[in-house]
Amino acid sequence: MDSQTPQSSAEGSPSAHTFQVDLRGLVDLLSHHLYSSPRVYLRELLQNSVDAVTARRAEQPDAPARVRLTADGGALRVEDTGIGLTESDVHELLATIGRSSKRADGLREARSEFLGQFGIGLLACFVVAERIRVVSRSARTPDAAPVEWTARDDGSYTVRTLPGSARPEPGTTVHLTARAGAGEWLTEERVLALARDFGSLLPYDVRVGEERVTGLPAPWDRSHPSPAARRAALARHCHELFGFTPLDSVDLDVPPAGVRGVAYVLPAAVGPAQRAGHRVHLKGMLLTERAEQLLPDWAFFVRCVLDTDSLRPTASRESLYEDETLAVVRDALGERIRSWLTGLAAGDPERLAAFLSVHHLGVKSLARHDPEMLRTMLPWLPFETSDGRLSLEEFAQRHPVVHFTRTVEEFRQVAAIASAQGVGVVNGGYTYDSELVEALPSVRPGTVVAELDADTVTAHLDSVDPAEELALGGFLAAARARLDPLGCDVVLRAFHPLSVPALHLDDRSARHERARAEAEERADDLWAGILGSLRGGAPRARLVLNHLNPLIRRIASLTEPELIGTATESLYGQALLMAQRPLRPADSALLNRAFIGLLEWATHGEDGRR
Repeated sequence: MDSQTPQSSAEGSPSAHTFQVDLRGLVDLLSHHLYSSPRVYLRELLQNSVDAVTARRAEQPDAPARVRLTADGGALRVEDTGIGLTESDVHELLATIGRSSKRADGLREARSEFLGQFGIGLLACFVVAERIRVVSRSARTPDAAPVEWTARDDGSYTVRTLPGSARPEPGTTVHLTARAGAGEWLTEERVLALARDFGSLLPYDVRVGEERVTGLPAPWDRSHPSPAARRAALARHCHELFGFTPLDSVDLDVPPAGVRGVAYVLPAAVGPAQRAGHRVHLKGMLLTERAEQLLPDWAFFVRCVLDTDSLRPTASRESLYEDETLAVVRDALGERIRSWLTGLAAGDPERLAAFLSVHHLGVKSLARHDPEMLRTMLPWLPFETSDGRLSLEEFAQRHPVVHFTRTVEEFRQVAAIASAQGVGVVNGGYTYDSELVEALPSVRPGTVVAELDADTVTAHLDSVDPAEELALGGFLAAARARLDPLGCDVVLRAFHPLSVPALHLDDRSARHERARAEAEERADDLWAGILGSLRGGAPRARLVLNHLNPLIRRIASLTEPELIGTATESLYGQALLMAQRPLRPADSALLNRAFIGLLEWATHGEDGRR
């Protein structure tokens, strides 16, 4: 970066230098790094015009408040009835990058009413323009002549005064001449679309040609003949804005935070990790349509559009600055959505049920950290249970002990059998479910909650008469010998339903021990020693044979050890498939071996059949 000629100084003392700016380089920096798209140039123009009108009305409340845009593809003219500039203002404000008119004397008191904060609005126009011409007349100094400021993207500019007829009334007109390849941004169609997007909530009369851009009051502030008519109008607004028809709408009126708007409830489920893009207007001007940090993480089931005068924009004015004010607003908006949910639970159960059928995951996320929300939603939140899909409240009324599993796999293993034995089980394998079941006693005193494991299930199954089990000792020994290499025991019990011949039971500790043993077998000596030192005393998986099942009774009468082994492997594989467990390579090999073995016995001849 070049500097001006240094001032004279005493020998050995430092000399002063003034930075010079390469405007082309700065424009490139703006277009490629600060702003996400050239479209923001129009927002900056609108912003400057609205700020100028606001400044004039602060001193002259009855002053006209108009902004007019005229575009033809090669040029754009933006005219406002704002405060205007004198020649000294032009030299001080337009020719000094980073200087903002909002810092000028006499305007500090009205600073909170301005949209712009960083004084780089006109500079952003060089993203689409090669030349900017500003003609302005000051409302503060009516006798001052109009002044013209003309700048090019090479960093040069000229300033001259004009005759009074050049601008009879106070205000400012900005003329843009398109740079090569940027003419599409200055067409009337594109300018109108951008002006409507950015400026629909601005408080003044803004037009592109004859088309009015602004449309106050905002959709959420308009009056309607009935609540149903208002919901329908907001649903239309949501479809126009976001492209979907909402399940419902939630008013976001938080006066202490200077926030007014609406949250639209999505009609389809989305994952918690999917970040929502909300539309935020700052004093009427669209700031961003991709605000992600506006709501608490649990409120991922809504999309918001709101207007605020309290939040702080980043330097590019395309996102929100994360500060204490934003944190307060986020909490307040979250409280509004929470209040809407509790209101539905109290007065509109049908709408709540429709909402929960789609977005129960978001409510569960909130309820796990909010006991009051869990207490309110307890009769409504759906859970998968051994009795079907029920709320925890209804399930707890049916069962003195609420058993739950931590994984979907464990639930599938035991649900049918536990239900037949009168044991109620909740599937806690889905997101947040086990946490909510464990929190149940805190909001429903007296409720007993217990994790269901293989030992608990086996304990609820009826034991077989000792004499009968002793008579089957040879069969059981052969069956256990066949499954021992797989880390699985064989036990005999009597249980319902009769149609289930065998049940495969294991818990997480048994699976972890099996995985450790398999890793030890594949490891080298060093790692085998380390894994061996981690060996635990966890119970092994077990294949529970149903003594009441006719097929088990027939198989138990077999005397040929090889056939007993093949039959046992078949029962083991069928039990794995019934539990919908992922099969290990060893399990798949066993199933193939058992199937082929049964075919061989079936085709061996009469001597091979039993």
